[in-house]
Amino acid sequence: MSDYLTKSGLSVHPLLVDFVEKEALAGLSVTADQFWEGLAGLVREHAPTNIKLLAKRDDIQAKIDEWHRKYGPVSNNAQGYEFFLREIGYLVEEPADFSIETEGLDPEISSICGPQLVVPVSNARYALNAANARWGSLYDALYGTDVVSRDGDLAPGKAYNPARGAAVVARAAQFLDEAFPLTTGSHADVTSYVVAEQGGLANLVIDTKAGPATLKDGSAFVGYAGEGEKAEIVLRHNGLHAVLVIDKSSPIGSTHAAGLSDVVVESALTTIQDCEDSVAAVDAEDKVGVYRNWLGLMLGNLEDTFEKGGKTVTRKLKADRVYRSANGSELVLKGRSLLLVRNVGHLMTTDAVLLDGKPVGEGLMDAAVTALCAMHDKGNNSRNGSIYVVKPKMHGPEEVAFACAIFASVEHFLGLKPNTIKIGIMDEERRTSANLKAAIYEARQRVFFINTGFLDRTGDEIHTSMEAGPVLRKDEIKSEKWINSYEDRNVLIGLSCGLSGKAQIGKGMWARPDDMAAMMDAKIGHPNAGANTAWVPSPTAATLHALHYHQVDVFEAQKRRHNQALPGLSDLFSMPVQAPYSLSREEITRELENNAQGILGYVVRWVQQGVGCSKVPDINDVGLMEDRATCRISSQAVANWLRHGLVSRDEVTSVFERMASVVDAQNAGDPLYRPMAENFQSVAFQAALDLALHGADQPSGYTEPLLHAARRKVKARDAR
Repeated sequence: MSDYLTKSGLSVHPLLVDFVEKEALAGLSVTADQFWEGLAGLVREHAPTNIKLLAKRDDIQAKIDEWHRKYGPVSNNAQGYEFFLREIGYLVEEPADFSIETEGLDPEISSICGPQLVVPVSNARYALNAANARWGSLYDALYGTDVVSRDGDLAPGKAYNPARGAAVVARAAQFLDEAFPLTTGSHADVTSYVVAEQGGLANLVIDTKAGPATLKDGSAFVGYAGEGEKAEIVLRHNGLHAVLVIDKSSPIGSTHAAGLSDVVVESALTTIQDCEDSVAAVDAEDKVGVYRNWLGLMLGNLEDTFEKGGKTVTRKLKADRVYRSANGSELVLKGRSLLLVRNVGHLMTTDAVLLDGKPVGEGLMDAAVTALCAMHDKGNNSRNGSIYVVKPKMHGPEEVAFACAIFASVEHFLGLKPNTIKIGIMDEERRTSANLKAAIYEARQRVFFINTGFLDRTGDEIHTSMEAGPVLRKDEIKSEKWINSYEDRNVLIGLSCGLSGKAQIGKGMWARPDDMAAMMDAKIGHPNAGANTAWVPSPTAATLHALHYHQVDVFEAQKRRHNQALPGLSDLFSMPVQAPYSLSREEITRELENNAQGILGYVVRWVQQGVGCSKVPDINDVGLMEDRATCRISSQAVANWLRHGLVSRDEVTSVFERMASVVDAQNAGDPLYRPMAENFQSVAFQAALDLALHGADQPSGYTEPLLHAARRKVKARDAR
């Protein structure tokens, strides 16, 4: 502690002091004394409640464990189980009908539907890519993915494939026909798009091989720039824009009858800049790196320079797109995604700040510092001056109310108007799912989204019912009734609480970033279900998923669903267990190998290199997006089977040792990688193994405590 600086009774790491006082406070009316006094008051006021809430989680879990040991799975006594949950305070009284009261939300939240990116804010390059993913080339997205077949003559190859290019142009024309149909003919047959001006007004004049045509919906043409052989034409449908790029001199445009060189579509309307599951921030140095990038995004000056293709590239935030509107006025379209920030949950503490020599709640520090940084936004991000904080891993309405109380305290000491800080409720823990209406009620003046997170939600489902019996295999869990109930309840409860047209109802991540054709088949189900946003793993995926929001009018879908029957709690609590003898030894071993490989592949990068989210090949070499949520599922699944005797401790250890060689081979091309099979005592291998062997004992089954401890050990070793 000798290096710490004293600030209003807190001991603060000097790196954090320098960042706050020299960077985050620069240009603001908030003084250093105000900030540190405010933070100290925040910690003193809310830390005791935080501790009590975490203790309540443990107490409730202990009682649920005991119930399962006594009665077995829920299916043995479903009615008794629900009564028991009410008796212990797991289920609370549902509030009377109400409608949320949140004000000052931006249209990307309230009235426009589209994809949402999640990106580790610790990586400046990724953070910038995501912020700039508001607009994406449809040609590039189609050409570079399997949405257009890669078979035969359409194989991409090393050089440009004209046959594939023609297929891409045809697929883009299909999108235009669906979203912006012509009075006659197809966009595939257009020979010219020309903007004709007369009397200060502009019209889009279209010629096709069969003769003149117009847009069926003339109001879809909203703006333009340039003229003749080099122009941009702006169209709008379902609130989303698409830009026809005319450039007859370009390699692609020169091959198109109308010179259409690209179709640029409005893609990632919103982006969560993540301080939580996708980052590995374990100390003051890491946290300052996270905060510095968030500050740069709010200031608009974040840059990153890197080598690409043998050239030095500097990436910056994109400017707004400026056009002339059809009625002659200026049309300005936001150049980048509306940025939200995900704070950590209530569990972890950080020694970046100490009170009485003890680490403070990391969520308290996140709330204060990310809000402080967001004060630098002068309308380039939120046009309405709102600060959007996504709050994860909350267990029930009481913890949602606690988060809102924290934000109110932060607003007070930073001099912000009440309810400036909005809250996104991650519906990813079962106690929140079961009490969702009450949770929304607690945040009714702040809530800007509710979102289902299938991955964390599955991990919590396994941990909550750890003592009920052996859990199903991961692929089988996905088709269980409780998941459909969970997804439906989220949308229907959100609609009943008045979120339609006011706030986002979101859906979870597509975890296979290379399987875009499968994503296009599957994720249209999200807008059809009434969700006005859904998570995607990349800017390319955002561009493709954006097409779904042209195909589906989400607000009409919400109207269709508004009066549907709400699935009951019995469905929500219905995940079955399986008899130990129902699986062969071969099936058990295969599932154990799959889980072990996923855990090792993720943990080794987290611990060795501080990579919090990465594409990890599974046992079949299929690249899966892995973060702490996916790791939580795998580790809880193994821990559950270990608890119920499907596997032994020696068997788990043996499989982990065997799969270490597989993971080593998959990472052979990484010069920074340290093989695990050569040293089973390595910090990374032991951390991965501990997640399985001790998973049942981890708080709510979370991976953070073990991962943080292992990463800190590696950082300390490397610093020597």
